[in-house]
Amino acid sequence: MPVKNVLKTPTSKHVVKVWTDDLENQAKQQLLNLSTLPFIHKHIAVMPDVHMGKGATIGSVIPTKGAIIPAAVGVDIGCGMLAIVHTLKQVVNVKG
Repeated sequence: MPVKNVLKTPTSKHVVKVWTDDLENQAKQQLLNLSTLPFIHKHIAVMPDVHMGKGATIGSVIPTKGAIIPAAVGVDIGCGMLAIVHTLKQVVNVKG
């Protein structure tokens, strides 16, 4: 599927490549805001299921260099993040 549109503002440091014709204005603004961040790596990609989200745009791929955006991790599948301590000491290789 070819890129349908490329978005950029005068203050954008990177472009937003869009793979859909259906991009709501609120999601577009979120993506353009993200494109101004200095740690975005290459470009932001927008998938066909895109829509505005809380913290990050749902259906977007936000590659970063030297940074992690916690609000963008797992937001598309509705999962949060969790850190756990476990007691595993050895990795077992199971061949099936």
